[in-house]
Amino acid sequence: MAAEGQEIEGFGGMRLRLVRLGDDLLEMEASYSGEAGMPPEHLHPNQAERFEVLEGSMRAIIGGEERTYGAGEPFEVPAGTPHQMAAEGPTRMRWEVRPPMRTAEFFERLYGSGPGSARELGEKFLDEFSDEFRLSGG
Repeated sequence: MAAEGQEIEGFGGMRLRLVRLGDDLLEMEASYSGEAGMPPEHLHPNQAERFEVLEGSMRAIIGGEERTYGAGEPFEVPAGTPHQMAAEGPTRMRWEVRPPMRTAEFFERLYGSGPGSARELGEKFLDEFSDEFRLSGG
């Protein structure tokens, strides 16, 4: 069960810290080593995201438009908008998701192992979280 202050270690040097879990907002702090490439293009059909680069830089492709954001720069991804992003070197960001829905659980299970994890369930995992995350096929 996700909890404020929890840290989740992801792929390619990504680390998430759950800062605030509320009914209307999930706030996280993400840090990246800059080793990972772009994830697959995806969208969140029912959620909007807001990011603010705290340190480093983030290259993002949002709705087909590419831009690099540096420290102090915020950017948003509206619900239903295909996007992908990757850090260009060590980077730290504030990340907000509205509404949070089951996003914290999604990340726990995506980066976890054992029964119920993305590795264990494969496509069933994506079906279970289709309200939060969908591959866009772009």
